[in-house]
Amino acid sequence: MSSAESSGDGGKWLDAHYDPVAGIYSFSSCLDLADLSGDGENRLVVGDLGSGSSGMKLKVYRGTALMSESTLLDLPAGLVAFFMDLHEPRIPAVAVASGPCIYVYKNLRPYFKFTLPGLEINTLEQDVWQQVREGQIDPLTLKEMLESIRKKADVPLSVRSLNFLSLELHEMDEFVELHKHQPIKRQTVITCIGTLKKNMADEDGVSCLVIGTESGEVFILDPEAFIILSKMSLPAVPTIMDVTGQFDVEFRITAVCRNGNIYILRRESDKPKYCIELSSHAVGLVRVGKNVVVGCTDETLQGFTQKGKKLWKTVLAAPITTMASMDLPTRGFQAVLVGLSNCEVQLYRDKNLLSTIKTPDMVTSICFGRYGREDGTLIVTTKGGGLMVKILKRTATFDDRDSAPGPPLAQSVRLNVPKKTKLYVDQTLRERESGLAMHRAFQMDLSRLRLAAAKAYVKALESSLTPMSASLAEPLKMNAVVQGLGPSFKLTLNVQNTAACRPIMNLAISFLYDESLYRMRNPYMRIPLLVPGLIYPVETFVECTSDKGISDIIKVFVLHEGRSSPLLTAHINMPVSEGLTLN
Repeated sequence: MSSAESSGDGGKWLDAHYDPVAGIYSFSSCLDLADLSGDGENRLVVGDLGSGSSGMKLKVYRGTALMSESTLLDLPAGLVAFFMDLHEPRIPAVAVASGPCIYVYKNLRPYFKFTLPGLEINTLEQDVWQQVREGQIDPLTLKEMLESIRKKADVPLSVRSLNFLSLELHEMDEFVELHKHQPIKRQTVITCIGTLKKNMADEDGVSCLVIGTESGEVFILDPEAFIILSKMSLPAVPTIMDVTGQFDVEFRITAVCRNGNIYILRRESDKPKYCIELSSHAVGLVRVGKNVVVGCTDETLQGFTQKGKKLWKTVLAAPITTMASMDLPTRGFQAVLVGLSNCEVQLYRDKNLLSTIKTPDMVTSICFGRYGREDGTLIVTTKGGGLMVKILKRTATFDDRDSAPGPPLAQSVRLNVPKKTKLYVDQTLRERESGLAMHRAFQMDLSRLRLAAAKAYVKALESSLTPMSASLAEPLKMNAVVQGLGPSFKLTLNVQNTAACRPIMNLAISFLYDESLYRMRNPYMRIPLLVPGLIYPVETFVECTSDKGISDIIKVFVLHEGRSSPLLTAHINMPVSEGLTLN
C-alpha cells in the first residue's frame, strides 16, 4: 500500500519532508511564509515557544534545513510578515508579538521595538503607595486598603499590588522595601496580531499591523512610524483575529473573544457593529470569501455570514486543535484546513469534507501557501515537535460532494415546533375567510417583482453593465483603479480570464469619455492572449483638460473582434482634479 493511500488523502498530496525531531513547538498564529531574501523563494518563519519558560526562538527554514534562529525574550503570541515600505528590493519585515511589545525584524535582524502604551492607574492606589513611601502606613494597613480598593474601584489594580496581596505576612515587609520607591505601572499584553493593507490590495502592498490586547482593545499601527492610527474597544479580550480590506478605504476586523462571542469591527466605528454568540468557545476562525468558518470546543465546525447569520453546522469526529485557510488563487479554490486531536488534518469546503490526511502525531499548527517555489504547500507541526511538509499535486481535484456516509445529520434533528397561540389561530381563520383575495394580491406582487427583475437583467445583459461577462465562451472579470491627484491620472484595468483551462484572444479595450473634459493617450488598446487564472493589468493615462473643478464618468468597453456588442462594460467615476484646483 502506498504512503498516499495509507494517509487517507486519496493520493492528492506528495510527502515532501517529515522530521519527527525538528523541535518546533508552536501554534498556527506563530507560523508564516514569506520571501525574506527577495529571490522568489519563500521561507518558513516560526515563533518557537521552546519549553514555555525558556528557549523561545525565531526560526527561519529554507526547504528542509534551518536557515537561522534568533532568541526571543518572551513567549510569542503571534507572528506576521508584512511590507512596511515601498523600497526596492521588495523584502517583507517580520513582526513578533511578545508580551507588551512588538519586535520588528528586517533582513532577519532586529530593526524596531514597539511597546504598548500604559493603562490608566487607579488614583486611590497611587495615594496608598505614596503613604507607604512616606512611612505613614505599615504593610498590614496597606493590604487592607488595597483589598478595599480592589472590591470597589472601577480601574483594576496594578500587577505590583496584586502580587503584594498574594504574599504571606512574613514576605510583605521585604516586598514593600523593594518596590515602594518605584513608580506604579499598569501594562497590558498582546494576545493576537494581524495585518491590514493600508491603501492598495496588492500582494506586496504596504500593510498596517493590527493588534489585540489583554485590556480588550484593538490598535492599528502605522507601518513606518509605528504610531497608533486607530483604537477600538471590545467587550472582552480578543484571542483570534481575521482582518480584511484596506485601512484608507474600508476594512473589517473579526475578533474571537474569551467570552465565547465573535465581534465584527468596521472602519466607521470604534465599537463592534455585529456580534455572533456561539454555543461554545471558539478554537479557530478562518475567512472564506465573504463568510467566516468557526471551529468550536464542542467538536463542531460552523459557517456564518459577515453579519452574523448562521449558514451551516457540521459535527466532527474529534476535538479541533487548530485551523488554517487553504487558498489557491490560480485555481480559484478556497477551503479550510482543520487539525483534529485524533491525528488527522481534514479539508472542508463549506460543510463538505473533501480530503483527510493522517499524521503520525497530534497536529498543533498548520500553514498553507507558497514554500520555496511550490504554491500548494502544506506545513504541519506536531505535538512532539515534528515538522511535516506536503505538496499538493498539480493534478489533484476535489469533489464538492459530502463524503460523510448515510443521510445528512440535519435530517435526524427534531424540529422544535411551537405551540399554537391565539394569534396563530386568529391568523388561520382570517386566511380561511379571505384566502382567495390574499392569494391574488400575492400573485400580483410576485409577477410585478419578476417583471422588474427580468427588465433589469435584460438591461444589464444588453449593455454588459456587470463586472463579470455573461458569456460562457469568454468568461471575464475586470476591476479598475484610478491613481493620482490630477490633472494627470493613471488608470489601471485588471482583466482576468475566469475559465478553467481555455485561453481567450482577440480582445480589445475602448474608452468613451467627454473630450471637452479629458484627454487620453491610448483610447483604444489591444489585449494580449489571456491565460486562465492570471490577472493582466492594462494601464493608460488620463489628463483632465478642464479647470472648472468638475468630474465625469469614463466608460470602459471590453470588445471582441468581429462583434458589435461589448463583453464587459465598466463605469469609472473619475475624481475631481485637485492639481488644477490648487493652481
